[in-house]
Amino acid sequence: MGTLLAGLRDGEDGRSQFARFVFVGAVSSALYALLFLALDGIGDQPANLAGAIGSTLLANELHRRLTFHADGRVGWFTAQWEGGGLAAIGLVATSLALAGLDQLTGDASWELQVLLIGAVTGAIGLARFVALRAWVFTARALSRR
Repeated sequence: MGTLLAGLRDGEDGRSQFARFVFVGAVSSALYALLFLALDGIGDQPANLAGAIGSTLLANELHRRLTFHADGRVGWFTAQWEGGGLAAIGLVATSLALAGLDQLTGDASWELQVLLIGAVTGAIGLARFVALRAWVFTARALSRR
């Protein structure tokens, strides 16, 4: 078990990185949910924006340090700028999904809103992992810096 955990923690293969990516996604999603629920009184779109910003900042930093072990090669600003650009796609998608849900139901429960956001974020998360691994934290991109 210790060898497995060490491999997940230190491995540079795609499976180890994906396992860490999922862990970071769970942590940042929990922060998103807390912010969304705490701020839902100001409206679902502003709460979505605040949750997306807070969770993206956390996720980008954790991906830089933990998921891709790139903290010695990629600076904080670069990770935030490039990772944040990818996360903007997720913000647009969740905003559109919330607007569509609002059109369909009029006033959906917070549980349904969070489930919808989770589903949309999960689908985009898979694409984001591929993009981060292939573009932001790739050895080719790191050699340019």
